[in-house]
Amino acid sequence: MSPESIVTTVGERTLTLTNLDKVLYPACHVTKAEIISYYLGIAGTMLPHLAGRCLTRVRFPNSVDAQPFFEKNMPAGAPDWLTVQPVLGTEGRIDYLVATEPATLVYLANLAALELHAPQWTVAHATLEGGAVLLAADHEPRATTCVIDLDPGPGMTMVDVAKGALIIAHRLAADGLIASVKTSGSKGLQLSAPIAPTPSEDVVRYVARLAAELSRAHPDLFVATMAKSARSERIYIDYLQNKAARNTICAYSLRGKEQPWVATPVTWDEVAAADSPDALRFRPEDVLARVAESGDLFADVLADDGPPVPGAESGT
Repeated sequence: MSPESIVTTVGERTLTLTNLDKVLYPACHVTKAEIISYYLGIAGTMLPHLAGRCLTRVRFPNSVDAQPFFEKNMPAGAPDWLTVQPVLGTEGRIDYLVATEPATLVYLANLAALELHAPQWTVAHATLEGGAVLLAADHEPRATTCVIDLDPGPGMTMVDVAKGALIIAHRLAADGLIASVKTSGSKGLQLSAPIAPTPSEDVVRYVARLAAELSRAHPDLFVATMAKSARSERIYIDYLQNKAARNTICAYSLRGKEQPWVATPVTWDEVAAADSPDALRFRPEDVLARVAESGDLFADVLADDGPPVPGAESGT
């Protein structure tokens, strides 16, 4: 065994951790050991949000200053105690990893999988064939959350995004959807509302209608088109995040940015008080302190009795 490796126990699992002194965030000298410590510390709060969801990981083995890579399939040489979930879609069969215990997050952190992304559906609300989730149009999974991703274009700051999020939250409430909000860990905010299990494309159509309505009502703030030329000094409402094959950054996940910003649940009072471009940025130590003081500010998204999506066909 390498002298840089250690063997440790997380719950009932024995893990070999390597290169713990490796700096993954060079600008602030944050090491892999610190990343592992964060994911272990946040596991109890984060895991309920990952339950039954197929994880796409973004790995930064040579730090955030180097080229990352996306990983969907179970890593080569993965231990057999990890939970695998096959998915059949346009890309063929993909054997996704599903996080079920703190050791899973420690294992991924040891691989420098800084970012964890997941869809809006769970395996429990998908059609299975031979144990594999089907992503076919006639067998698409039912989403249990509706997400509205606010992506600020050039010239827009967190102050503008916060204003937009408050407008959208009010509009969602008019439809009976009560949204929680988190930072993306990058430039934007993401609203998530629990919903009755609903075919993913129905959710996409609902959010697309909402985006078009809001861009007409607030043309100086929102845009619903994907064209980058239209996004300058506007906030793009990304409704496509609700597609069954798409993934959104998970609550409490790190981001592979210059600084170790975390996709952090926040209160609506904090959103309303955002008064600078640097508002609503949180590092791992901040997030752990927030959870210790206030608990899981994203807990309402876990409700299993969400309301129906207007105009959608809900089902179990």
